[in-house]
Amino acid sequence: MTEPWPELYELAASYGVATEYHDWQGTHTIVSAETIISVLAALGVDASTREATEVALYFRWLNRWQRMLPACVVTRQGWSPWFGVHVDHGADVTVWIETEDGSRRHDVHQQDHWINPEMVAGRLVGEATFAVPGDLPTGYHWLVAESGTVRARCPLIVTPAWVGLPAAVHERRTWGLALQLYSVRSRRSWGTGDLADLADLTTWAGARHGAGFVLVNPLHAAEPVAPMEPSPYLPSTRRFVNPLYLRVEEIEEYAYLEDAARREVEALGAWMAASNAADTIDRDAAWTAKDAALRLVHRVPRSPGREISYQLFLAQQGQGLLSFATWNVLVGEHGPDWHRWPEEFRDPASTAVADARAERADEIDYYCWLQWVLDDQLRAVQDKARDVGMPIGLMQDLAVGVHPDGADAWGLQDVLAQGIDVGAPPDAFNQQGQNWTQPPWRPDRLAEAGYAPYRDLVRTVLRHAGGLRVDHIIGLFRLWWIPTDHPPTAGTYVRYDHEALVGILALEAVRAGSVLVGEDLGTVEPWVRDYLRERGILGTSVLWFEYDKAGAPLHPEHWRELCLATVTTHDLPPTAGYLAGDHVRLRDQLRLLTRSLAEELEVDEQERQAWLDVLRTRGLLAPDADDASTIEALHRLLLWSPARLIGVSLTDMVGDRRTQNQPGTTDEYPNWRIPLSGPDGQLLMLEDVVSSSRAAVLPRLVGGR
Repeated sequence: MTEPWPELYELAASYGVATEYHDWQGTHTIVSAETIISVLAALGVDASTREATEVALYFRWLNRWQRMLPACVVTRQGWSPWFGVHVDHGADVTVWIETEDGSRRHDVHQQDHWINPEMVAGRLVGEATFAVPGDLPTGYHWLVAESGTVRARCPLIVTPAWVGLPAAVHERRTWGLALQLYSVRSRRSWGTGDLADLADLTTWAGARHGAGFVLVNPLHAAEPVAPMEPSPYLPSTRRFVNPLYLRVEEIEEYAYLEDAARREVEALGAWMAASNAADTIDRDAAWTAKDAALRLVHRVPRSPGREISYQLFLAQQGQGLLSFATWNVLVGEHGPDWHRWPEEFRDPASTAVADARAERADEIDYYCWLQWVLDDQLRAVQDKARDVGMPIGLMQDLAVGVHPDGADAWGLQDVLAQGIDVGAPPDAFNQQGQNWTQPPWRPDRLAEAGYAPYRDLVRTVLRHAGGLRVDHIIGLFRLWWIPTDHPPTAGTYVRYDHEALVGILALEAVRAGSVLVGEDLGTVEPWVRDYLRERGILGTSVLWFEYDKAGAPLHPEHWRELCLATVTTHDLPPTAGYLAGDHVRLRDQLRLLTRSLAEELEVDEQERQAWLDVLRTRGLLAPDADDASTIEALHRLLLWSPARLIGVSLTDMVGDRRTQNQPGTTDEYPNWRIPLSGPDGQLLMLEDVVSSSRAAVLPRLVGGR
């Protein structure tokens, strides 16, 4: 390992690249020069030698002084931040604001703040300091500066200070059902759970058990061809939805199919319904059948009103939807990895891509239409939630990033870093670290784009959601960047403008009337949780991870109020499996442990017993309690906390024990392909769940019914 030199330290700091950090055990670590150089290269900066580093530092300085206005200014409502305007030294400059509603604000006043001018390419440049008015409304505005014949403009984004909870949740806390939708199949499902199943579960949880929300796995789209990526956390795009979740028979045009087409769809449905007996989810078979059926429905003419609605949806989603549809079509012709496509199709702005789009207009329309009918069915889920009185309703889940070969990686190449993967450094649960193989946002390019790709993503996901869980919300502050083909231990942190990313998230959530929950587990700087609380964004408290500074279980009375509290999470086995130590044995089988199995089991048993002792001390657990009683007691303990939201996993409600996902693996374990089953391992259908007396126990307990 080569230690960084002083200029490399300075250059890295200017781009938010960490040169040192403390690991999960508190050990201070210096990042190697090799890692820093690779990360800077992904940001378009050559730092391969000392000379190159000095040149890069000069151009970093030059870019700042040559720019009249910043790339983007983000502030909060009520704040009045300063910003610099670069003009010829001594020249007059006028600055105003063009607001989102089309009006102008001229009360942008220069501040008495002297900054020495600089000689820039033979021109003496001064910096005039102005202040943003503190009474601007939230929204997406423009700053405009004019000096002589030169005019510049940059986005000015004003975000809300607070998100918070709906009034109904302020009056009394609410509980919600957490589930992996694909795993919950009904007798009408085509091999995987779908949005009609979600609507039924929502109605059952809300009307029968008083649930306030239903939290689902990310519904983001995957590839349109086999093999379809099973992980909902490694999607092709985060903006659009996987059509695998469509219920074909509930699309309005299905009713108008001709007899032969209807018989074909019914035959496909019957074939896939038979696959519900399979012990593993087969997304490829399910999508092959559903795709064939959907193409038949797509050909049915739409009524005038439906056509108007469709065209409005196309206009609202704009270029982003067109780009996604184009990628789907090209995948069908050239395969799922756009890096291997013919050269002329790798650039989404190329003439060849534009020609292909024009030549394949019907196929492009099909993929756009899929998103429209998905939008309809998502709206129906949220409508059902509101009908049964849920104060939040559908809570979507936003993944950290996207597949490196997917639609976003292709269509957003200008704002995603190349040659870099995102992951996590080693921690107690993943001692070799994790590589999620996802390309990260480039902080500099996001700012240059006025954060448009990010805000479009958030706005689309929130269209029909009363809440949004943001997976690894720490990624809005910093992400662990790993040079491609290197182990996770060879990475470093890159910082983001969290005021911008969190602020835009808050702005879109307030406009949508949605609650925000940040998954803030793992290695988290303490101030981050304070910051999220200050913005009215809920954190996440998982019982097994809540410890005090001495390493003892943190009594629930001391948990956070502004949080979603649960017993478990999707990266652990259901509680029945966790109590048995299944996760430790599985990690041993997959060779993911750095200590012996015996050592890990001993540590795990001590941690579990510490929590069970808390239950016994409070009189919640009898000495001879079985698994079902222990699971109930653990959920009773959540009620001793001040948490505003309580989450209950559907797997815990039915006594399932199989792990849905084992972090650190791909094909070594059937991640995200485990259908719902009972404590005996027998498959459970949705109809079994809603009629089950066992499934009603935990809802009655946490819901007070």
